[in-house]
Amino acid sequence: MKKKKYCSGCGVLLQEKNITQEGYTSSLENDICQRCFRMKNYGEYQASTKSNEEFMEILQTIGRKKNLVLHIIDLFNIDKDLKLVRETVKNKMILVLNKRDVLPKSVKDEKILAYFKDMGLNYEDMVVVSANKNYNFDVLYRMIMKHKTSNLVYVVGHTNTGKSSIINKMIQNYSESEKELTISPLPSTTLNEIRIELNPQLTLVDTPGLIDRGNVVNFVDTSLLKKLNPKKEMKPKTFQMKPNQCLIIQDMIRLDYVEGEKNSFTLYLSNDLKVKRMNASKQTRLKDLCKTTHEVKYGEDLVINGLGWVKIVERGVVEVYGDKDIETYTRKSII
Repeated sequence: MKKKKYCSGCGVLLQEKNITQEGYTSSLENDICQRCFRMKNYGEYQASTKSNEEFMEILQTIGRKKNLVLHIIDLFNIDKDLKLVRETVKNKMILVLNKRDVLPKSVKDEKILAYFKDMGLNYEDMVVVSANKNYNFDVLYRMIMKHKTSNLVYVVGHTNTGKSSIINKMIQNYSESEKELTISPLPSTTLNEIRIELNPQLTLVDTPGLIDRGNVVNFVDTSLLKKLNPKKEMKPKTFQMKPNQCLIIQDMIRLDYVEGEKNSFTLYLSNDLKVKRMNASKQTRLKDLCKTTHEVKYGEDLVINGLGWVKIVERGVVEVYGDKDIETYTRKSII
């Protein structure tokens, strides 16, 4: 009987019988499935058939073990339900704040760490990193070796937070292995657990990410998706706003300032996105989209899930027009 073989890119069981099922490969001599091969070499993407219920079961299984867990967060797109992972997985946990390179350099790491410490979620440690710039990985590695309870360390988080990128960087830095996980800007690249032995003292276990259904990446085509994800440090765009003015972002999102004093709106978005300020009463563009009204308080951000956020200096009422499934909400200002 042949030994089962799993895709080194996404973790699914490889099979050569059904081309329509996950894990298909033309030959079991291959190390990756056709889905990962086409994603890696041609940028093609096939949606995952897994549900968040299955991903939650994986988290619950991890929670019944005693292993150290790395919780990966994307600093550009901080999970609204950040507490969900911490409450589901009671293990010792390190919070890894990824994509430091896209935030303005003027924002100090200490301020970022203080923001998350104020949440009181009881992590063993926290660290700000950038997989893209190989920033602070020695610090992360020392934390892992200090807090690990066994040689197995699990890596969890939502989709697109950079879990696979972080693991690939750890492989490059601390292992002689040539293995590499599949990376994509689209959701649900990793489908099953993947174990990567870095060295005799440490094996990382990559896990599928929770899918954020309200994220804008689920509702745009791949050409626009490439513009949404910042590739370098964001250059904030600031607009002085009066009531009855609006901002239109990439002909996709409209923000109407409907009530408040003269105000300052600073947008933290990918530098590739275009923003226009207009007279709201004379502009009908995007008004046919779903409207959500937010009363933004002093010291709060208005978040457009997956697109970025708007820091508004004074309180004000803002109407957001966009796809009905794109989630928008307010939070305490991170910058």
